[in-house]
Formats: sequence, C-alpha cells, structure tokens
Amino acid sequence: MATSMQYASTQQARHADLKVHATEVAELLKILANPNRLLILCGLIHNPLTVTEIAERVPNISQSALSQNLTKMRSAGILRSEKTGLNVSYAIADERIASVLEVLEKNYCHLENDR
Repeated sequence: MATSMQYASTQQARHADLKVHATEVAELLKILANPNRLLILCGLIHNPLTVTEIAERVPNISQSALSQNLTKMRSAGILRSEKTGLNVSYAIADERIASVLEVLEKNYCHLENDR
C-alpha cells in the first residue's frame, strides 16, 4: 500500500514540475511570437551584432521599437548585451533558445530563393 501511495505522490510531484516548466515555456514562446523579435534573433544566430547592425537587418522598425524588443528579450534572459565604447552588442544568452532558433533558421530564416 505504501508503494502505491509513494508512486501517486511521485506522479503528482512530476506533474507539478511539468506544469511549472510548461508555464515557463509558454511565457518564453509568447516573447518569441513576434515577427520583429524573430527577425532580430535570426540575425543573432551565428554571431553578436551591434544595435546598428540589427537595425539594418530588421527593416521597417523604429529605433524605439527595436530598443523595446531588445530590452524585453534581455530582461527575459534570451539576450545578453555588452557595451564597447559607444556600441552595444547583443548575443543570444540562452543555449536552449539557440537550439530552438537553429530549428527555426533551418525552416524559416531563409528567403524562398535561398533554399
């Protein structure tokens, strides 16, 4: 009897852990579910870029919107920033995000003619 109770308790704990992880992943996906953020991340897959370089790769976004998106992703731990002189460079900070982006890059970060 104690064994089945322990099993049930273990299962409940696992489900609680899964729920926490699912909630974390859902929040992360909400942040990623933005076309401008995805364009930014596609540009950062292979190497860090300065804000100016990112702006060149993300057309039709204001400096203010770019800054807000970078700040949101940095606050979420997706990006890290480094200031060198007057330039701020951004890079992907979380290896799990890098793995997700590799899948996205393979399937979505290229123009039709690039495939």
